[in-house]
Amino acid sequence: MVILIFIFLTPKRWLDNGERTRQVPHQSANAQTVWLSPEAIANEGDRAQIEQRVRTVSGRSSVDVLGVRRITDQDGKTIRYEVDIR
Repeated sequence: MVILIFIFLTPKRWLDNGERTRQVPHQSANAQTVWLSPEAIANEGDRAQIEQRVRTVSGRSSVDVLGVRRITDQDGKTIRYEVDIR
């Protein structure tokens, strides 16, 4: 009963000024991370070379590189590269 009273007696202006929130898809809907050895990448800034290497390793025909991270050990030596792809 109280719910019905609230529904029918609530002023319309209380409900009209709210905006609907925009639905944002998850950032990594189809993203994957691929590990590459340091020998596989000559220049970590060369996206074309990295895309080609990832295509070769993954067997996919199209790859979009989202990010490249260098993983190092305690001495600063590069262990591997983590490449985020979609």
